[in-house]
Amino acid sequence: MNHEQNLSRPAVVHDFPAFLDINGRKVLVVGGGSNAARKVSRLVAAGAAVQVYATQLHPDIQTLLDEQHLVQQTRDWQTSDFNDVCLVVAASDDQQMDRAISEAAKTAGAWVNVANQPSMSNFIIPSLVDRSPILIAISSGGSSPVLARLISARINSFLPTTYGELGKLADRYRDRIRQHISDWRHRRSFWERLLSGHVGELILQGHAQQADDALDKALADYDSNVVTGEVYLVGAGPGDPDLLSFRALRLMQQCDIVLYDRLVSQPIMDLVNPDAQLVYVGKKRSDHALPQEDINARLVSHAHEGKRVLRLKGGDPFMFGRGGEEIETLAAQGIRFQVVPGITAAAGCASYAGIPLTHRDHAQACVFVTGHLKDGSVNLDWQALARPHQTVVVYMGLVGLPVICTQLIKHGLPGNHPIALVAQGTRRDQQVLTGTLSTLPAIVADHEIKPPTLIIVGKVVQLRDKLAWFESRH
Repeated sequence: MNHEQNLSRPAVVHDFPAFLDINGRKVLVVGGGSNAARKVSRLVAAGAAVQVYATQLHPDIQTLLDEQHLVQQTRDWQTSDFNDVCLVVAASDDQQMDRAISEAAKTAGAWVNVANQPSMSNFIIPSLVDRSPILIAISSGGSSPVLARLISARINSFLPTTYGELGKLADRYRDRIRQHISDWRHRRSFWERLLSGHVGELILQGHAQQADDALDKALADYDSNVVTGEVYLVGAGPGDPDLLSFRALRLMQQCDIVLYDRLVSQPIMDLVNPDAQLVYVGKKRSDHALPQEDINARLVSHAHEGKRVLRLKGGDPFMFGRGGEEIETLAAQGIRFQVVPGITAAAGCASYAGIPLTHRDHAQACVFVTGHLKDGSVNLDWQALARPHQTVVVYMGLVGLPVICTQLIKHGLPGNHPIALVAQGTRRDQQVLTGTLSTLPAIVADHEIKPPTLIIVGKVVQLRDKLAWFESRH
């Protein structure tokens, strides 16, 4: 029995994705308008020998015609024009004309694309994300080109423009690495770690020469079985995953092990590499899963094992996050690291609560303080904090709220001075309680409040009634 007879056509037929080498090949474009201009530009970029059949040309086509020495035919097309043609693009903006072109081209054995008419086409020109030599094509099979363009735009915004440089580096070193590492499995593993590790990061940050040097060292280390690790100190922001930076997300998805804090929200943890080992090192007041010294030691140990270690912190790692202490240890041990800032809770929670931290009419300064010190006390510079025309933001102040309010009144602020407490800021279950220094402790006591919380003191709190926007969306 012929094996091909056993092959059944799938219930749903999808276009077959392929990239064609049309460099120097003859391609016909019928039409000179804006649709044709987009197609001609893409075809010229691929090196095609383009002939345009049109009496009037869009300015972009005219520019390409002048610069690239394209051929313009001002006469009507003929069936014989489609002989020995690689591709035909029909963009005449006349549906009856485009249908005739499609039929003639197919009869001549040419592949044809009719602009905005997938039923007349036997190939689709997809939306494209260009990171040459890397190309990403997105197609809906003609059913929803707008959606394909939206997805293309989303990828374009996420993917750094320097990603193409990774492809160029891979091309430069491909033969050398193939000769150096004969086993394809080991070679693939080497490439994966190379492109998603230190060398790849150097390229994405625009340090091409340093990347070449690091790649040379990686090859030398491969011979001696040395694997060098790295630590990523990443700020996860206050909780909403949409507030992550692109670099933070990239490093979260390429790490081998994650040491994460209590304040990192679950939606953000869901974005971490699913194959990474998760280690909880969170801290509550007087309840630390691991002492800070042990966390520092683990970062060093895992890096020495050659792992890409993600130290994931809520907010910004340098804002009451002990990030400075951790990288001091890494620097002393010679461990390679990078720091990715996050949106600190003050900025994120205030924005989502509708409370601007500064305002020309209410506050010309903003002060950030922590609500409890290393010894657990609440002992701040009250005189400096109890000044008018400034906003005071208190991190980790929930337990100390009554003391904070009492001390601010004692040092000169009136009892009716506005104050707000934001719990679970930027998250779907965000709570905002407002009051005065005299009333807020009792208001908070009547509610079930769970950390993380942030306290905002200042006349700017009065603006929340007009500017609150986040809760109204849920």
